Amino acid sequence: MTVSVAAPGDRPGAEASATDEAAARLRDAARTRQPCQPVRDLLPAGSLEAAYAVQQLNTERQLDGGHRLVGWKIGLTSPAVQRQLGVGQPDFGALLADGSYGDDQPIPLEGLMQPKVEAEVAFVLERGLGESPVTAVDVLRATAFVVPAIEVADSRITGWDITIVDTVADNASAGAFVVGPKPTRLADIDLHEVQMHMTYNGNTVSEGAGSACLGHPVNAVVWLANTLASLGQPLQAGQLVLSGALGPMATVDQAGSYEAVLTGLGSVRATFSGALS
Repeated sequence: MTVSVAAPGDRPGAEASATDEAAARLRDAARTRQPCQPVRDLLPAGSLEAAYAVQQLNTERQLDGGHRLVGWKIGLTSPAVQRQLGVGQPDFGALLADGSYGDDQPIPLEGLMQPKVEAEVAFVLERGLGESPVTAVDVLRATAFVVPAIEVADSRITGWDITIVDTVADNASAGAFVVGPKPTRLADIDLHEVQMHMTYNGNTVSEGAGSACLGHPVNAVVWLANTLASLGQPLQAGQLVLSGALGPMATVDQAGSYEAVLTGLGSVRATFSGALS
């Protein structure tokens, strides 16, 4: 899928107004920590271009405000998650430095709204991927290492009442993310065969495999690299890519620790403190 996003100044008046209104609705929800109504009613029906324009507008506002882009997340790669949300294709969102947490570092629930967690493989790039079309070989050569990760997805929309238009506009429902401490070279692991087991306080909450992520996590990174290249903002050296869920999302409603074990990659823990407001 190729996504075309028009710059804010290039959109017709009515479309720009709708984009601004949808972006403002999501910003207000994030600022007040009060979920908002879906934004799909403000945008052309089913338009991913409009949804990505909303995402881009809010991301640019954050970057202009001093936030730092550290990478990208790929969403909706697992059939299990697609079934949960009723969609059938991947999406992407921006990762900012202030959403990054280390293994077992406390994540304040007060800063979240409707968090869910999912385990995935994170790629750290040694080289950029700017030449299109990007192939799987390009991704293999450009990757410095992979680590286990837990993404904390967090919708600004009431009750996760989302279509793909809503989640794309909402920065692919990005919240926070935790990366594991053990880097592994791609030459030392077969990501297709990775098995994932995630527990909450010792109880199983999600299971899956590398093959659940678009058939192979590398395939997801290829999709993202080509999509971003088509938008003129290719993946850069040093960036982190969360390649997508290996199993179903689990809802977070109280403090506690989620641990994901990925065979051959080690473990990663997302530990929540405090309480949801």
